[in-house]
Amino acid sequence: MKTFSSSLIISTYNWPEALRLCLLSVKEQSVLPGEVIVADDGSTAQTAELIEAIRQTFPVKLIHIWQEDEGFRLSKIRNKAIAICSYDYVIQIDGDLLLHRHFIKDHLALRKRGTFVAGSRVLMNKQLSDKLVHLQKPSVAIFQSGLTNICNRFSIRWLSRYMADRYRNQDIYTLRGCNMAFWKEDLVRVNGYNEVFHAWGREDNEIAVRLLNSGLKKRAIKFGGVVFHIFHPEADRTRFRETDGLLLDSMLHKSVYCTQGLNQYLGGFAPVVQIESALAV
Repeated sequence: MKTFSSSLIISTYNWPEALRLCLLSVKEQSVLPGEVIVADDGSTAQTAELIEAIRQTFPVKLIHIWQEDEGFRLSKIRNKAIAICSYDYVIQIDGDLLLHRHFIKDHLALRKRGTFVAGSRVLMNKQLSDKLVHLQKPSVAIFQSGLTNICNRFSIRWLSRYMADRYRNQDIYTLRGCNMAFWKEDLVRVNGYNEVFHAWGREDNEIAVRLLNSGLKKRAIKFGGVVFHIFHPEADRTRFRETDGLLLDSMLHKSVYCTQGLNQYLGGFAPVVQIESALAV
């Protein structure tokens, strides 16, 4: 199978059962990424053991980077992952997603210079999520019970291309970092994720604001790039007002660059843990 020039970053924290399902869905892609980088924000050894086991049969380079658990530092671990991406195009997801088999193919079809891509997700209820996690079954039937967001379930190539620049919901607050894609050079230009975010929420919206302010356009991936979100309790939102304020500050000041970001890790950076698949090509 031909491997295209893309890096897939999967962020994770202490949920190896979900991460395993996610990685299994990557293995079933109709078009594989060139590499997969698991960006681990301080999980226990159980996650490392899982990756060590699954990489033995993983079809592309599999890298695990890890940092100490010092609270919510998603921006930092994503920056570390971006810094070591080998390919020009970076696709970003979370480790609590199952990917439609054409997910990578759909994203690559929409890549276009001067743009970044933001997608959506299909929510699974707790009953369906528990069942798939228990069975470790990485595929989801489009019409099975337990799913919401019916219009987000379908991969229709011609409609996805048609909607990319016509989808009207351009509200920055609706963007979800669990399903995005960028040119690496654009991430370098705005200095990646802003590491002043130390609590859940808005770090993905804020980087989008800087990308837009730098002159890029946002493309929507609808009827493509389908992901199914595994149910879990909501994240701690006690500091959401703080992160919302950081986003608002970037919007008001028309920021294009953050001072505490990706440049810390470019040029000779070695992550705390980096494990590559023995089958790397």
